[in-house]
Amino acid sequence: MRNLHFLYTLLFGVAVLLFFGLAYPHHLHYQEQFQLFLFDNNYVWDIVKRPGGVADLLGRFCTQFFLYAWVGAAIIAVLLSAVQLLTLRLVVSPLQPPSTGGGRRLDNSSPCGGRLVGAFYGLSFVPSLLLWLFLLDENALLGGVWAVLFTLHVVGMFLHRPVGWLRRSQLVVAIVLLYWLVGPLWVPADGMTLGTHYHRYPTVTPWLLWAASLFVVVVPLAVRACRRWTGAAPFSSLISHLSFLFVAVVMGVLVWKNANMKAERVMGYDFMARYQQWNRILETVNREKPNNQIGVTVQNLALAMHGLLVDHLFDYNQNGLLGLLPDVGTDATSPLPTAEAFYQLGMTSVAQRTVFEAQEAILDFQKSGRCYKRLAQTYLIQGDYAVARKYLAALQKTLFYRAWANETLPLLGDEAAIAKHPEYGRLRQMGYKEDFYFGDHVTADMLERLYFSNTDNRLAFQYLVAYYMLTGDRDGYTKLLQKIQKP
Repeated sequence: MRNLHFLYTLLFGVAVLLFFGLAYPHHLHYQEQFQLFLFDNNYVWDIVKRPGGVADLLGRFCTQFFLYAWVGAAIIAVLLSAVQLLTLRLVVSPLQPPSTGGGRRLDNSSPCGGRLVGAFYGLSFVPSLLLWLFLLDENALLGGVWAVLFTLHVVGMFLHRPVGWLRRSQLVVAIVLLYWLVGPLWVPADGMTLGTHYHRYPTVTPWLLWAASLFVVVVPLAVRACRRWTGAAPFSSLISHLSFLFVAVVMGVLVWKNANMKAERVMGYDFMARYQQWNRILETVNREKPNNQIGVTVQNLALAMHGLLVDHLFDYNQNGLLGLLPDVGTDATSPLPTAEAFYQLGMTSVAQRTVFEAQEAILDFQKSGRCYKRLAQTYLIQGDYAVARKYLAALQKTLFYRAWANETLPLLGDEAAIAKHPEYGRLRQMGYKEDFYFGDHVTADMLERLYFSNTDNRLAFQYLVAYYMLTGDRDGYTKLLQKIQKP
């Protein structure tokens, strides 16, 4: 029976792995890009000194691996499987802990203990299911899963302690220690003044996380309350199978109903733009015409990178100027694809400002590895090497951005090397040659100034013509052609 339980846990872990690896990978990329985990003593201490800081630190450490979706999916699968196994340990725990006075106890090998396993086996998956549903929210933080794991371990440990004064005194110490480990996991408040909140939005109440942590206590209490009507021992195996099957069906339905696949598709466009996968973007938009702002922005950028924007603009869904160079929002997500367009156009200062504002809009006040990298690039292109060095120094303390930072540092101050660089040299030549006031909205005049600063900037020309096409400004387009044809 124990081998069968292990098989069910393995099947559950595989299901979690396949879901996040195949259906939800860009949610993992989204999580990674809004934190910057540093291997730095000050960074670590600033986190662990707060209640819940240990769970938060472990969550951030694991989240850095979400840069690679399958690695992140495997981490989540292992954590949720561990939650299920520790919960099962509570289900099969002795109904009474050992007594220092030699009191009666009921061990797991007794017939009643076996019946309890059969009747309550399916319940051991409920906390993991609740955490799975919690992680469907792209702003749910992985530290919450670690907090539940810590709670499970402490509860399971005390179920096996002998009853007596030593156990009670250890419980007091454990409560204090657990509060430092998991913070206000049990407190129905925003948690910001009490410790780690485990959700990126401070005003959002993580009900599913609280429900999962509460179940850690409910399980052993339910076992004790129902120990007299768990059924006959011969049926314990059948009941175990049925309980797992029931929970598996409920699990599949709830995950399918609550998964935000629309957001996953939008995050996919942002991910492809981040890594400049222009061919993949065009393949995707040819299968499914995006109708959201981020998707259309990325679509038009990919068309322009291939020199197809003007000729094929209206072969795809458009959202007016909001799909070309939309106004920068006040959130941390929507400005990033627009910043990518600014960057590729050679509008380096605008891209820099947009990325910086996006990073400052991260609601749990973390920094972003993606934003740090782009900020270092923009300052390098502008020749502000001191500030670029600051960002590169921070990235050197990371796991996955360190190699890039080490490769980029020698470029600082080396004008000849930058001029020869296929990206930085080109963008430096494509940028504005004179300063002017930049308002909140991109205008035809700004794009025209950019194009005539360097007429080899064909991307700027495409965006300028597309601007006239989307606004129906024939006069502006005619004047542009006249300027180009002048000797």
